[in-house]
Parts: sequence; structure tokens; C-alpha cells
Amino acid sequence: MKKLILIAIAFIGLSITSKAQDIKFGFKGGVNLATINGDDISDQVDGRTGYHIGAVVQLSLAETIALQPELLYSAQGIEDTDIDYLNLPVLFKLKFAKILSVEAGPQFGFVVNDNFEVGEPESFDLSGAVGAGVEFGPFFGQLRYNFGFTDVVEDVDGKNSNFQISVGYYIF
Repeated sequence: MKKLILIAIAFIGLSITSKAQDIKFGFKGGVNLATINGDDISDQVDGRTGYHIGAVVQLSLAETIALQPELLYSAQGIEDTDIDYLNLPVLFKLKFAKILSVEAGPQFGFVVNDNFEVGEPESFDLSGAVGAGVEFGPFFGQLRYNFGFTDVVEDVDGKNSNFQISVGYYIF
């Protein structure tokens, strides 16, 4: 079993090394339209317009399939209650028509800043992400919806919901 795992790791490593031209690295930023949804959250709560900024890597696995991990600072929460995360989405990307793509995968979030006056948000947030993108040479744009699986605050039914509009640039 250990040999099989080592062979798989070696194969993946050689595949990535041999396709170094299929690795893209860049930066992105954009607008967040965030809120918190759940049974314990009032329908009258207004969302927060925030931002996100960070780095993105695109690893081509095949001609039309890629893995796209990102590291993003993301301003989320609701009006008057800010919760900023360091998010790590790990997305599988399906490319078609040379410039279009769809993406989906998990997102792991870690609270780095908040202004809660009573109580504290959970330090970890697990979300799902689905979206679409377009690429023109080194420039790209993305639309994405992130939906929380975990509660923002312990013992309160309220999960993150975040719509993102992004633009970015691959430096290589």
C-alpha cells in the first residue's frame, strides 16, 4: 500500500513537473455581496458589501480540466457586523470553448478579524463554492457563489452566503 501511494505521488509530481507550462499563477480581487442566512437570522438583516483580494494558482490536469487553489482575504458578514476571513478555496475547473470555464469545490475559511460586540464567531468556516469564469490571455474574470456548511456562531443557525465578482491577472 505504501508503495502504491509513493508511486501515485511520484506520478503526480512528474506530471506537474513535465507540464510546467500548464501552471498559471496570478492575483485577483473583487466585490463581495455577503450575508448570513439561517433560521436564527432575521429576514430584515442587511448584507455587507465587502471585498476580496489574493492569489490564485491554476494547475492543468488535462486539456479541459484544472485544479485551482486560491488564498484570499475576504471581508464578509452582515451590516454592522464584520467578519473577515482568510479563505482557501480548492476548486475543480472544467474549461470549454477556449475561454469559458465552470468551477466547484470546497472552501476553508479562517477568521482573521471581526467586530462582534457580544460573543465570538467560530474560528473556522467550511463552505462550498460554485462559479463560472472567462479568460482573455493573462486576464480573467469570475462570478462565484459561496454557501456555508457550518454556523458562523456556535449554537446559532446562521451560515455564510457570499456572491463574488472578481477580476484578475496571471503573471505567468
